[in-house]
Amino acid sequence: MNMNEVIARINALAKKAKAEGLTSAELAERDKLRRIYIDSVKANLIGQLENTYILEPDGTKKKLEHKEPK
Repeated sequence: MNMNEVIARINALAKKAKAEGLTSAELAERDKLRRIYIDSVKANLIGQLENTYILEPDGTKKKLEHKEPK
């Protein structure tokens, strides 16, 4: 399932939840799809930050350092 399909299904479940409510199976599916989406966004952001450099005033480039969460 590609990300466009995941987003479309999340939106369909959200619309159904507002209209009539969701079954327990649909709630579980929604949670799983949301987790897939969040993990994808995090991975994309980490990839972007790993390729980010800070340009210092003297013209040198400094790569961002990865900090572990506390």
